[in-house]
Amino acid sequence: MATEIERKFLVTGEEWRQTAIGTVYRQGYISSDIRRTVRVRVAGGKGFLTIKGTSVGLVRPEFEYAIPVEDAMLMLDTLCDRPLIEKTRYILKQNNLIWEIDEFAGENQGLIVAEVELTDETQPIELPPWIGPEVSHDPRYFNAALAKNPFTRWGLAPSP
Repeated sequence: MATEIERKFLVTGEEWRQTAIGTVYRQGYISSDIRRTVRVRVAGGKGFLTIKGTSVGLVRPEFEYAIPVEDAMLMLDTLCDRPLIEKTRYILKQNNLIWEIDEFAGENQGLIVAEVELTDETQPIELPPWIGPEVSHDPRYFNAALAKNPFTRWGLAPSP
């Protein structure tokens, strides 16, 4: 079974921008509840369908499949809940890890989150200087939650 093990942090510094390469993402949710999410995504001219199960700690089952970009765009336009998630994802290798930094746009403008995928939950990591508070266990920062309750509607500064 495919699994995802990741930690999520708020981004507080700007140093990461110097070498990061960005790709625009547009994604939406066909289904999102506590037990499962079904996501459609267009990124880099490609389409994807992703199904994720319930998180247990930092681990959850994840299945991702490439689909025709035309199908993905049609699903985003007709099947997905609103608002859609709009963001630019930057990839940065630091301290032998791959960091994915999401700078949100649209209704989540102002939020920047960094994720790092791990091989196991106890894997030690060295945090880059631009990393802020950890939000791995705060469900408000899950993309599916941001689609239902966007950051711009929180009315307060982000907190861990």
